[in-house]
Amino acid sequence: MARIKGGMNAKKKHNRTLKLAKGYRGARSKQYRVAKQSVMRALTSSYAGRKQRKRQMRQLWIARINAAARMNDLSYSKLMHGLKLAGVDMNRKILADMAINDAEGFATLAELAKAKIA
Repeated sequence: MARIKGGMNAKKKHNRTLKLAKGYRGARSKQYRVAKQSVMRALTSSYAGRKQRKRQMRQLWIARINAAARMNDLSYSKLMHGLKLAGVDMNRKILADMAINDAEGFATLAELAKAKIA
């Protein structure tokens, strides 16, 4: 049986990596060996970044809720504890949106939380 050389497959693999490295500076976008390292690192960072984005959004929501809670003479932890005692089942994303776009509604929730704590 005749031997099949791997040139086509190697070229395809190299081109796939070089296509991902398009836009990188210098050798990172031209030479396979350097591009492979850069792409591997970039893919690892992008995976980690997708996880960090979720953490950062939650952090932002908590900061917004805390700011709005303090305008209503409550701390973030007391507000959340009061809402839990009152049986209000709202996630932080909705509460943060409410704090920005519906201040009166948020104030109502804050009063409810205050009443449950006291």
